[in-house]
Amino acid sequence: MEGKNQSTNIFIVGIVLAVLTFWLFAQSMINIIPAIQKDLGVSLGMLNISTSLSSLFSGLFIVAAGGLSDRAGRKKLTYIGLTLSIVGCLLIIFSQSATLLIIGRAIQGISAACIMPATIALVKSAFEGKDRQRALSYWSFGSWGGGGSTALVGGAIATYMGWRWIFVVSIGIALLSMFLLKNIQESKADEQSKEKFDFTGFFLFIIMMLMFNMIVTRGQDFGWTSPLTLGLIGGALATIGIFFAVERKKKHQFIEFSLFKTKAYTGAVVSNFLQNGIAATVVVANTYIQLARGFTSFQTGLLTIGNVIAVVVMIRVGEKMLQKMGARRPMLIATFLASLGMSMTAMTFLPDLIYIIVVFAGFLISGIGLGMYATPSIDIAVMNIPEARVGAASGIYKMASSLGFSFGIAITTAVYGVLEAVGSIHVAASIGILFHLVFAIPAMIFVSKTIQPDEGKEKSVQAIQVNKKLVVQQD
Repeated sequence: MEGKNQSTNIFIVGIVLAVLTFWLFAQSMINIIPAIQKDLGVSLGMLNISTSLSSLFSGLFIVAAGGLSDRAGRKKLTYIGLTLSIVGCLLIIFSQSATLLIIGRAIQGISAACIMPATIALVKSAFEGKDRQRALSYWSFGSWGGGGSTALVGGAIATYMGWRWIFVVSIGIALLSMFLLKNIQESKADEQSKEKFDFTGFFLFIIMMLMFNMIVTRGQDFGWTSPLTLGLIGGALATIGIFFAVERKKKHQFIEFSLFKTKAYTGAVVSNFLQNGIAATVVVANTYIQLARGFTSFQTGLLTIGNVIAVVVMIRVGEKMLQKMGARRPMLIATFLASLGMSMTAMTFLPDLIYIIVVFAGFLISGIGLGMYATPSIDIAVMNIPEARVGAASGIYKMASSLGFSFGIAITTAVYGVLEAVGSIHVAASIGILFHLVFAIPAMIFVSKTIQPDEGKEKSVQAIQVNKKLVVQQD
């Protein structure tokens, strides 16, 4: 029994470390933009691309990777993800220009798409009873707590050792994770799906998202009225039309449009995309604090401690609110708090000490909102979906998280970059941060229009269990 417990603990640590490799290279990046820009001498636009690219590629590939893990094996895909993480880190470590940096970030995004669904599936298959519940709790800590903790750890490493050492440490963690998981039993889906993967839809969707990302992040450098930018806009719009025209005729689609016939599911997915766009504004705030207020990466990371603690604590509070009042009210309150907290960081007119206090409080309030939003949103997304389609529905929901964060970074940093180039950095940061309102206001409208006041209030025990399994998958 003691040997079994020891093996269980080793496997849990290995899985949590695999999840943390994603956060270490993804979240710490938001804290080290000034250091990379100074070292490599690349434009802010190129750095915006590299920062948002991991979330973008994670979102693009996560649906495909989740299905692949069921067929090829969850352990195998976890190892593939960790290997890709190492390759991406090596490219970034040896980068002397934007080229290797961007390629490395793209590879890291694909690695995240492999790691996240594969590790949660490993937890479900490798553990039973209380061991499974304990493993899910630690997975949740690695996922929810990883964002804040690695931003702090990454900031400390960048400040005292250099930013490249973040990715050296990430390689070490990936190798340790692979070693700890070497004896975990492989698992695959009991029934292999006979549906053919929609490569056409997948390819069109990638092209479409990449074009939009290029327009937002590089429009200023290319020139907003240049032939290249106009060509990208035209190409993106044309790809949208082709995507919908092709996909609507298919029986098995990359994105199952039929799921969106459920209004509550549509509201949950769209608001999840927009909610993550609000959260992404932290990149502008962190960059401004370092460039204009003279903070180090480590000091900036310290300001986010309240945020990560609030997120983790408020997950259960959001669950209790859901059970008492339904999903709509806590989702609306949560979105308002997330927006309010980020808006407080836009008060760049305040003197140093007062501004830092306000920023800490703002990050804390934003964390309360993000944590409160998680459980009601995921629950309302799956409660009316047939059991056989919950996997597809949750995959699209997860994709919305990553894409929302990616485009939130791209849009708000682009606004900040344009204004900073022609005027005051303080005004640029304030407007760049407040631009998150283009995500917050539509999010509240979608929730109000698509989710009924008491929807989600009365739930079966089975629905609660499904929700608890899915909540740990939210980033």
